[in-house]
Amino acid sequence: MRAPHILVVDDEADIRNTIQDILTDEGYDVVTAADAAEAREAVAERVPDLVLLDIWMPGTDGISLLREWQDSDRMTCPVVMLSGHGTVETAVETTRLGAADFVEKPLSLNKLLRTVEKAMRGGRPAPPVGTGRGMLPPIVAALGRSRRIRELRQVAEQLAQHAAPLLVVGEPGTGRGVLARFIHASGPRRDEPFVPVPGASLHGANAANLILGTAGPGGEEPGCLARAGAGTLYISNIEDASAEAQALLDAVLETHRYAPLGRAAEVETGARFLASVRPATVANPTAHGVRADFLANLGVLRIEAPPLREYAEDISELLRYAVDDLVDRERLPYRHFGFAAQNRLRNYPWPGNLRELTTLVHRLLAAGGTEEIGLEEVEKELAGVSGAQEPLVKQDLLALPLREAREQFERAYLTEQLALCGGKVGQLARRVGMERTHLYRKLRALGVELRGTLADD
Repeated sequence: MRAPHILVVDDEADIRNTIQDILTDEGYDVVTAADAAEAREAVAERVPDLVLLDIWMPGTDGISLLREWQDSDRMTCPVVMLSGHGTVETAVETTRLGAADFVEKPLSLNKLLRTVEKAMRGGRPAPPVGTGRGMLPPIVAALGRSRRIRELRQVAEQLAQHAAPLLVVGEPGTGRGVLARFIHASGPRRDEPFVPVPGASLHGANAANLILGTAGPGGEEPGCLARAGAGTLYISNIEDASAEAQALLDAVLETHRYAPLGRAAEVETGARFLASVRPATVANPTAHGVRADFLANLGVLRIEAPPLREYAEDISELLRYAVDDLVDRERLPYRHFGFAAQNRLRNYPWPGNLRELTTLVHRLLAAGGTEEIGLEEVEKELAGVSGAQEPLVKQDLLALPLREAREQFERAYLTEQLALCGGKVGQLARRVGMERTHLYRKLRALGVELRGTLADD
């Protein structure tokens, strides 16, 4: 099956090349044109399946070219208009002339990709092209300009080709589940089932039913192993599963066989095991109710879903992604973040990670107001989030002698920063700008509990 052919018409070379690179990665066949003359030549050579057409170009503008194509009946494919100076009137005009959609610059590439997919299928559902950026979790989907996310995508695609069990390690809210889905969708099992099971549901007598299924005179009730078939079984937060459930799963990992309840004969499983786990559990499995040998069997391969604070340079694009998604999906009023608000959020530690970011954007859109979300509005939301927490510097600190006040502040500051770094002292040293040996001495002098962080480093 041939790849859909897309023509990108824009007088700005950087934009043309960026769009071409992204859409090529998605599996599309992309050609570009710098102006109307080149666009006419490209269409004469091969009629595209979709055109992305800039409105403001030297010589013949995009609206005039669109009108020319409509008048000559030469353009039978959908056309999406691009503009850096969008207005409602311009959008209405291009739609009246037959444009399928209208996207403003600077481009939110996630919005662009959704628009391309929608225009290509004419409103009908269709499978994604290739592995598709549209199939990626938000941590990867939001352009991935940061080195951290580009590396994450490369590692995920490599690990997707293997059959060995895999642990997705990360803090809550980092998108571990959607990262697991991307790994499944990027590998040879992509056409097989992906079966997610919350670890918290695997408790008591019901755990064996959910995992193994049942077989009896009244018929069979397949468990998650049978439903996964030759696909992927994904267990989220494995530390939340009971010891009995962990033992059952460990036995299946060892033998690749199991017997449904009520049946003596065993059956073989071809499912790949994926599971998510918190960093603290990896550091000390027993303390979090997980057998170390079971975790080792699950973690033949590992990938880390990074906390949001590790790729803060992607915050602006993630905010645009979240706004576009919520406007499309929830029909919330469109608003955008001002520069000062974006800068504040780029420097916020995001203890709740992507989940917290999405919730923040949802609240701000639902609250309504001016189209631009300003710094004051963001500060108010962040104050509400941290309002229930003890402030780092309290008023009674001012009543202490300088040395005691400094020690209290340093203890609170480093304890909080250490938690944000997942207990990793090496990462903490980079974060606070201290040499590691000096930092160890400081932490011990202040009585900050490390609890196994040396092994983590």
